[in-house]
Amino acid sequence: MLKNHEGQRVPNVTFRVRENNDWKNVTTDELFNGKTVVVFSLPGAFTPTCSSTHLPRYNELAPVFAKHGVDAILCVSVNDTFVMNEWAKDQESQNIVMIPDGNGEFTEGMGMLVDKADLGFGKRSWRYSMLVKDGVVEKMFVEPQKEGDPFEVSDADTMLAHIAPSAKTPDQVVVFSKEGCPFCAKAKQLLSDKGFEYIDLPLDHKVRGKVLGAVSGKMTAPQVFINGELIGGSEQLEEYLAAA
Repeated sequence: MLKNHEGQRVPNVTFRVRENNDWKNVTTDELFNGKTVVVFSLPGAFTPTCSSTHLPRYNELAPVFAKHGVDAILCVSVNDTFVMNEWAKDQESQNIVMIPDGNGEFTEGMGMLVDKADLGFGKRSWRYSMLVKDGVVEKMFVEPQKEGDPFEVSDADTMLAHIAPSAKTPDQVVVFSKEGCPFCAKAKQLLSDKGFEYIDLPLDHKVRGKVLGAVSGKMTAPQVFINGELIGGSEQLEEYLAAA
């Protein structure tokens, strides 16, 4: 039975990390003492849920966590430092401190080391997250013990809601565009002027009609989506922003 460790100190562990082609020791004292730290732990680098959702959302929300008093966000996995470093590059997770618990000492000390031999993984971490203040676990979200790889409570949004229930998260903005389109350029400029960070998805003529028709019911570019809502082209976007 996996136990909640709220009120207890984190295990005293030294991690072996590789930085700039040199070996370095990083202790839990360095990571936690005198700091407010969010930790999330997961089964393995490059695995589906960890790469598609768990790590990216913590990385995305890191600036919001920082505004609400979190000094660092740590990602712990029972992987070696070379794997964790490559995963960090692949994920562009510049806001996250990657912790290679290669020997599973920290994970075992947290009581979260589980056997995933059936998948060929050996011993790995159960998925969980925690808020740690000066080395003491204040809050812990442990995924329910059931078959598979549950991902229900250790996510970034759940942790942020615990720390700062009224925190505003970044808007999710996507612009479907085409090259050389003045209306697309106008839409992107409007978003930039209002401080929106957006993802630009330029579409070539071979797929543009089908893609835009499928996602928006429209055939012209740009088509702008904000937080899952179709706003439309540049004129509709201008009206939306003026009314906001």
